[in-house]
Amino acid sequence: MHNLIQDLRYAVRMLRRNPGFTVVAVLALALGIGANTAVFTVVNGVLLRPMPFPEPERLFLVSYALQHGPFENGPSMVDSDYLEFRRQDQVFERIAGFARNSANLTGAGDPVRIPTANVTPDFFPVLRVDPAIGRAFLADEDQPGRDRVMLLSDKLWRNRFGGDSHILGRTVTLDGVRHTVIGVMPAGFTFPYDAEAWTPLAIKLDSHNSFMRPVIGRLKSGASREKALSELKTIMSRLPADPHEGGMDRRSEIVPLKDLLVTKIRASLWIFTGAVAFVLLIACANVANLLLARAAGRQQEMAVRKALGAGRWRLIRQLLTESSLVSLAGGVAGILLALWCVPALIAIAPEGKVPRVDQIRIDNWVLAFTAGVSLVSGLLFGLAPALQATRRELRESLSRSGRTMTGQHEGLRGALVVSEIALALVLLAGAGLMLKSFLQLRAVNPGFRAENVLTMTVELPDTVYRTPPEVHAFDQRTLARLANLPGVVAAGAVNLSPLGLFLTRGDFQLEGGRLFPRHYSVDKLCVSSGYFRTMGIAMRRGRDFTERDNAGAPGVVIVSQSAGMRVWPGEDPVGKRITEAEHPKPEDWFTIVGVVDDIRQMSLAANPDPALYYPYLQVQQPYWLSRMTFAVRTASNPMQLAAAMRGVLREVDRDQPVMAMTTMQEMMAASTAEPRFQTRLLGAFSLIALILSAVGIYGVLAYTVTQRTNEIGIRMALGAESADVLRMVLRRTLILAAVGIALGTAAALAVTRVLAQFLFEVKPADTVTFIAVAALMAGVALMAGAIPARRAAKVDPMVALRYE
Repeated sequence: MHNLIQDLRYAVRMLRRNPGFTVVAVLALALGIGANTAVFTVVNGVLLRPMPFPEPERLFLVSYALQHGPFENGPSMVDSDYLEFRRQDQVFERIAGFARNSANLTGAGDPVRIPTANVTPDFFPVLRVDPAIGRAFLADEDQPGRDRVMLLSDKLWRNRFGGDSHILGRTVTLDGVRHTVIGVMPAGFTFPYDAEAWTPLAIKLDSHNSFMRPVIGRLKSGASREKALSELKTIMSRLPADPHEGGMDRRSEIVPLKDLLVTKIRASLWIFTGAVAFVLLIACANVANLLLARAAGRQQEMAVRKALGAGRWRLIRQLLTESSLVSLAGGVAGILLALWCVPALIAIAPEGKVPRVDQIRIDNWVLAFTAGVSLVSGLLFGLAPALQATRRELRESLSRSGRTMTGQHEGLRGALVVSEIALALVLLAGAGLMLKSFLQLRAVNPGFRAENVLTMTVELPDTVYRTPPEVHAFDQRTLARLANLPGVVAAGAVNLSPLGLFLTRGDFQLEGGRLFPRHYSVDKLCVSSGYFRTMGIAMRRGRDFTERDNAGAPGVVIVSQSAGMRVWPGEDPVGKRITEAEHPKPEDWFTIVGVVDDIRQMSLAANPDPALYYPYLQVQQPYWLSRMTFAVRTASNPMQLAAAMRGVLREVDRDQPVMAMTTMQEMMAASTAEPRFQTRLLGAFSLIALILSAVGIYGVLAYTVTQRTNEIGIRMALGAESADVLRMVLRRTLILAAVGIALGTAAALAVTRVLAQFLFEVKPADTVTFIAVAALMAGVALMAGAIPARRAAKVDPMVALRYE
């Protein structure tokens, strides 16, 4: 301990004597450690921190779901399978089903659409979470005929009801139906799906019920995940196959509950973790180079300490103490940097894409991680310089030649620079691929014209609008008023807006016994007359819908161009007839009256969707009509009409809130938000890596020029020109850059394969990107080497010959 304290005191004195070295080293490490701390804080909160429930390791999702095709639904079970599994299960203490929903809340201020969850009565006992006020659902409160009850989130209770202590027993209206409040959940509890209210879920089977929902279970004490999976497979194997699935595969899975939230972001976070690790390695290489340069000037000091009896291990320990102090100082600065970076990361992330935001914070685990990274970094960049500085013999160290830079030093410094260039090139290649992919995505033609279009989505509760004629009347009144607003060029409506979150897909029957293409499906939408004009979707053949295409007129449809070509190859689809019914009656047939362009309905990154459009006035299924997006095209800034559109909705029905209001250009931007975020983040890490690499190249060459000043003076005295000296220094720059670029390119070809799932119409080994990145790296290397090269070319031979 005495020796350690002595080493620490001496290390502090040495670092204070060299403030320039200390500041540069600490700043370089702060960038690397700070970036790692910020990303680890997010990874820890999202992926590593356990779910905030008692014994979360025993909570699992029980899934027997389709794995491929348009109806793939993530971990879930069909209602009939859930009921059968619940009846036979022997491994779980309890299991429960739940579903995402939303509802119109009225009677508590302005009408508002809130996220809700429907849960079976066992849901809260499975999680072992009790209401902070009141009680949870009883076993039979999901049965028909019982009074409607609900639970509020703490946030909703405070924001909408002012934290009323007498909230229990109060009546609240959801979707036009009165519910009695029986409890308020604890602060921060919003599971699942950031719900603000919970209602009982009644699971009943009939001929029209085939819902798939997530199912959660808590394993019994001592039961394993493997045993649960075995039981699930056994039970499901006994069930008869569903003839409507056409042989599609199902897979039994027991999935940790956390996967419900983090599956979609896990890959991105691990990639960012790898990227910041590269940044830290580059920072460590930079500091190692600084230490090597400093060690070359401390040969006399090391020699004197050896002469006084210090062993090599004693000297190495002293030097490692200094490097550890520098690293810990960089860690402290890195934490301060992370305190700013973490909120910035969350702020620039796409809304709703980062789950468990409330769990993202710098805590003891993050501090322990930072301390560990700092100590390991100190050893990583300090060990090689310490070994190099203490390896010479005493006589050599005391001689004049011992005070110059040896070949081993120069070779090691060159190797460190090469590694920096290689690591930076890997990051630059990844950022370049992401940038090219993002630009490709932004250039995609969505099939519609997004400019000057404002949309307003409304979801009508079936408890208020019970029949299709009532819904049609609401839509017609709304469309008529919207079309008459000043500045509106066209108005239309669609039940599933482009680039939205929802989609209905399926097949249909053809006339004359013709077979529908196997495993082929189309989007199914209902639209108003004027919708295609409003959205700028081109009509290729035939006609648009009109107001005469109503429930009393013969059924008509419009198909997209790719659907027409696929289903009726080489023929004109206009005039052909289709039906949705398996055993159609004459009134069940629809005649195709038009063909429109394909659009990218779900995502800009997906292929254009084949689609089938029905006139909404002929649609009689309430679930197809309840959600409607009204769109208006204007001659100028569409947001100027936002207040007027809300006013129209209040005129038609003041109890219906706007679910969402946005421009189509904002929808386009939202569709590219995640790749934009990934590109920005990788670009930022790559920029840091590039700067650190440039500093490393400059530092090596500048020190080389300083050490070789005497040699340069002799060369120039013997007749060498400034251009010769310039070429000599730049030649070394190009050699270092060429080796680093070659190694980095080889590494990047292997590493960037992990980006394949994030790239759009770009291959991980894209030649143009790699050439551009290599050229950029070479250019930066030459610029970093140009300053030392020019300084070397200006050396005065007389001054150089007197240089010591």
